[in-house]
Amino acid sequence: MAGTRIVDRLVALYLPLLLVLVFLLAPFYWMLITAMKPNSELYNGAISPLLVFEPTTEHFEYLWFKTDFIVWAWNTMFVSIASTVISIFFGVPAGYALARLRFRGADTISLGVFTTYLVPTTLLFIPMVQVMKVLNLLDTIVGLVVVYPTFLLPFTTWLMSGYFKTIPGELEECARIDGASRIMAMIRIAFPLAAPGIVSAGIFCFTLSWNEFIYALTLITSSQERTIPTGVLVQLTRADFYFWGPLMAGALCGSIPVALIYSFFVDQYAAGLTAGAVKG
Repeated sequence: MAGTRIVDRLVALYLPLLLVLVFLLAPFYWMLITAMKPNSELYNGAISPLLVFEPTTEHFEYLWFKTDFIVWAWNTMFVSIASTVISIFFGVPAGYALARLRFRGADTISLGVFTTYLVPTTLLFIPMVQVMKVLNLLDTIVGLVVVYPTFLLPFTTWLMSGYFKTIPGELEECARIDGASRIMAMIRIAFPLAAPGIVSAGIFCFTLSWNEFIYALTLITSSQERTIPTGVLVQLTRADFYFWGPLMAGALCGSIPVALIYSFFVDQYAAGLTAGAVKG
């Protein structure tokens, strides 16, 4: 009987989890082995593409010492952190206002905020280039810091609005009865309780900024101002020829910070996202 339960558990739980794990880790494994292969193995179709026979670090050395990857990594980190801070700073109070305050047009504004988030970037990057040109922010990473919150803020506001609706309003009312102002109740009661939602919104903003491509490609032209997604693509490709080894090394190194953030805050991210989605 015990053996049957073990077999059922293996088939119903561990085997599906193993398949999902293999499916999720397959891209990282492919990037790793491609980055570690010498060119003699990389372009040899007669050997197995899933194995590395003579691992090398030459592609990582080329990426780190013969390209501007370190500058791109710094630019990406700066833009992602600055955009995330700006989006959280304005998006969290905006979400609180839409969830708690009663004023005319609140529902319309909520719908408008969410609709704004759905507008694709491909429709906006041409007028955004004109705006950045007028502001003299073309070809600067400051321009990206200004542009990214335009699509991060709507989602942050929508997510936080939904999350604040999951927090009982009576807690803030009790604080106000005891003499706290609306702002004090918001800061000392609502914001701490909404910490998982804030973390979730922060992770989402950071990830979206880190991986953003279209604005970074159209607004930035100089190598010293590029971010990782565009820098790797522009400097490691020549027409239809791709330097697959350094490209995969860049993709692997560029994905590490996001993977670390998700691994540390995955519980808060899941809690914040599901609560905001249910009530939003």
